[in-house]
Amino acid sequence: MPISDWPDTERPREKLLLQGASALSNAELLAIVLRIGVKGETAVDLARRCLKSFGGLRKFMEADHKTFCSVHGLGKVKYIQLQAAFELVRRHLHETLVYHDVVNSPSETRLYLTARMRSFQHEVFACLFLDSRNRILCFEEMSHGSLTSAHVYPREVVKRSLFHNAAAIILAHNHPSGVAEPSIADIELTQQLKQALELIQVQVLDHFVIGNGQTVSFAERGLL
Repeated sequence: MPISDWPDTERPREKLLLQGASALSNAELLAIVLRIGVKGETAVDLARRCLKSFGGLRKFMEADHKTFCSVHGLGKVKYIQLQAAFELVRRHLHETLVYHDVVNSPSETRLYLTARMRSFQHEVFACLFLDSRNRILCFEEMSHGSLTSAHVYPREVVKRSLFHNAAAIILAHNHPSGVAEPSIADIELTQQLKQALELIQVQVLDHFVIGNGQTVSFAERGLL
């Protein structure tokens, strides 16, 4: 039965308008983005099959172009639609932080960094440069490494902090293994960066390690 023949309370778009987006399942939300199904499958059926095939929403959202398009019913247009929606979420989170004190918005900061960095297949080290009111000046990926490490040079972080005239900084890197527990090398690097940045009066507010479903804060752990 086509979705147009479903009751209003069951059609994804109408249900969203009546009850709000939070009332929809992952498959229903995904169906709205995918827009149409394929012969013999509604958009909701297609969404359910995709979620099952990929093993969940995250793996589906983060699939590369080739893998995504290899699934029957998907293709370049749907891939573009999904990636555009994902990028809008990232930009919304960024704008939310731009106008707020990052220190007083820890949950938003976690969400933003997770959205930006969780899907990287290799380790990436990044910095959030902040002004004197702890608002974002810029987010920069400082280095890209292997599956297990990314080389970061304190002088480069200092140089970029001076370029942005930053008053404070939040460090972040991902662990492609999915385990967010900081390593000894992570702790040592954080101390090196903290000491180097103190020389130019830039405060290190935190260092986040982004894993699979978990984000560890150095500040919360008392590691700064």
